[in-house]
Amino acid sequence: MSHDQSLPRFAAPCIIDTGIVVNKQDIRRLLSDLNRVRYIHTFDGQMQSQGEGCVLEAFADPQRATLIANHALYLNVESFDYLQLTQVSESENYFDLIQDNRQLRLIPISNPLQEQATPVLNAAALEAMVAQVLSAKWDVQIDESDFSF
Repeated sequence: MSHDQSLPRFAAPCIIDTGIVVNKQDIRRLLSDLNRVRYIHTFDGQMQSQGEGCVLEAFADPQRATLIANHALYLNVESFDYLQLTQVSESENYFDLIQDNRQLRLIPISNPLQEQATPVLNAAALEAMVAQVLSAKWDVQIDESDFSF
């Protein structure tokens, strides 16, 4: 019997609608699905700020900050110890990012199911498509000019 077989194997956590998430990759995956949110920032139980915005990026980098400004949220999971997922109703959850006495509550305004039904092109995707179309048109014009007498 090998040493590996004698150790008990534990199943990976399974969190459905409510629970505490400590794995940074799992937190990042949850946050990256958010789009429009209401946020409430509290410190020592006192509200510091609140507003609405769009989650533009969720990342993990100990050298970068979590930034919220101009209705844009750039969320660094390294800024927080864990995420507490709470279900308010059958169709509504909120996300509490916790670090010591600081809490950042994110309340989704948009629904990922509705967003998938009506796809929205972001500026980078649209720019790439336009560049491909223009490039193809120029290639055709160059090919046609090679054969003109």
